[in-house]
Amino acid sequence: MTVTSSRPTAAGSGAPRRTHRWIDDWRPEDEGFWAATGARVARRNLVWSIFAEHLGFSVWMIWSVSSALLAAVGFAFSAQQLFFLVAIPSLVGALLRLPYTFAVPAFGGRNWTVFSALALLVPTAGYAVAVTDTSTPYWVFCVIAAFAGLGGGNFASSMTNINFFYPAARKGTALGLNAAGGNLGVALIQLLLPVMVGGAGIFGLVGASSDGIHLQRAAYVYAALCLVAAGTAYFLMDNLSTATSSPREQLAALRSRHTWIMAFIYVGTFGSFMGYSSAMPLLIKLNFWRQPVPGVAGIGIDFAYYAFLGALVGSLTRPLGGWLADRLGGARVTLGAFVAMIVGTLGVLLTLTRLEPLPAAPTGAALAAIKADPSAFSFKPEVVAAVDANAAVFPWFLLAFLFVFAATGIGNGSAYKMIPALFRRDAEIATAPATVERHDALVAAGRQSSAALGIIGAVGALGGFLIPVSFNSPWVTTPLEATTAAFVAFTAFYVVCAIVTAVVYLRRPRAHAVVLADARI
Repeated sequence: MTVTSSRPTAAGSGAPRRTHRWIDDWRPEDEGFWAATGARVARRNLVWSIFAEHLGFSVWMIWSVSSALLAAVGFAFSAQQLFFLVAIPSLVGALLRLPYTFAVPAFGGRNWTVFSALALLVPTAGYAVAVTDTSTPYWVFCVIAAFAGLGGGNFASSMTNINFFYPAARKGTALGLNAAGGNLGVALIQLLLPVMVGGAGIFGLVGASSDGIHLQRAAYVYAALCLVAAGTAYFLMDNLSTATSSPREQLAALRSRHTWIMAFIYVGTFGSFMGYSSAMPLLIKLNFWRQPVPGVAGIGIDFAYYAFLGALVGSLTRPLGGWLADRLGGARVTLGAFVAMIVGTLGVLLTLTRLEPLPAAPTGAALAAIKADPSAFSFKPEVVAAVDANAAVFPWFLLAFLFVFAATGIGNGSAYKMIPALFRRDAEIATAPATVERHDALVAAGRQSSAALGIIGAVGALGGFLIPVSFNSPWVTTPLEATTAAFVAFTAFYVVCAIVTAVVYLRRPRAHAVVLADARI
């Protein structure tokens, strides 16, 4: 391996373009090279890529849990406004994934990691200012939430970068670990933010703050961590000169049917993970919890103790999906994940049929009266009865939901394994073994698959926007009805995803088929 201090602008130009920590000789498919130096360098870059991506996910999802606490600090936003607020970062993050993918070949993986980590200071600073002033208008929150979508773009650049570092046989596990580290950022922000801001305790180890909720504390913590991520990337990560992607290769990825079929499948796996993670705190609060103002003791299930579990389970099972795909084939594992998601969503629907619609929370003059004298407020018997009945169903609701999260994680890992394998298989079918054409085709396939990763990730992340919006559609009268209708639609969508996976990637191969069922794709 050769680490040089400069990189040429293009073949034959000879003029230096960038400096510092560029690796010119990178041959991950060469077993000798990999054993001697490649594995160590790739592992170091993977570790710090995970750290930076983890923080990106945390900032990306900071509104998923903050939205459920805004009422406690004096903001009077409707449920529809809150669901839209948590959906905005997912939409922006999805749109940014494509340019973030192409940024790695253009600027270098290490360089872009530094920039993308520093860019997260914008949404964290805006968050710190907005949550301290209850007169901040809703549209300002929407703008800040949109900037939080920068963290969603980090996933695409991080996955593209790591895809260049690892050989084909280890991509599934490496990409699974990288993605899982990022996905864990969702779980940790949902677990730790209520504790950091004083809104909740944590399993008896830490108690809720006695002086109220201070949401800005979370912004200070994550701003500092983003600076740390930028520093570690600058000093400990590398750029690969071989990580290039020409416009022709990018267009080839756009023209490939695999790109769009896998994007559709990825909406079902990753889109579901992000959408459910974003919406889970509000789902629990609206259907299982009642607390009109902070001075009144709440009744029911407090989201702060459970909302993080879904993202945690989905994050931990993602590398399992990559590992299984390396051994059993990505298509088989992905199909199994969709079958599990169908079973899980049917289980969620069954629990929803046993819930009681909760009476609407006080608003307007009634809410103002409660705020004026919280000690005089008491819940109506019908509210207590409905909340208690739903609390009895909650363990089954949570169990079914966690089963869905586990399946999305496995599907995420296996689907990402499929993407480079599909392009590699096409190259192998089109060329003869041990030829220059085969070598060149495999190199091009690696670059095309990296471009495809960004496209697929961008389309798939749109699920993170659509799901929260679906849970409180304006044409549905109650949150429970909206939740039930949404899960019916999701179940039907997973059936379609399973059929597409089976028909396209697991049918018996024909002559010259681009995908073979036994090719570990």
